[in-house]
Amino acid sequence: MDKKIVMIGMVIGSFAGGYLPTLWGAGVFSYTSVIGGFVGGIIGIWASYKLVR
Repeated sequence: MDKKIVMIGMVIGSFAGGYLPTLWGAGVFSYTSVIGGFVGGIIGIWASYKLVR
């Protein structure tokens, strides 16, 4: 069950991190969206791991 929660956190974080630059006017397929998705995924993994533990 813990692994599922961490994966859900990763998906939500990468979606939010990838979408956030588009709110500031960047394109959906720009490098800032890719980097934001990566960083958001890492933060989502970290936050959900802390939530589970």
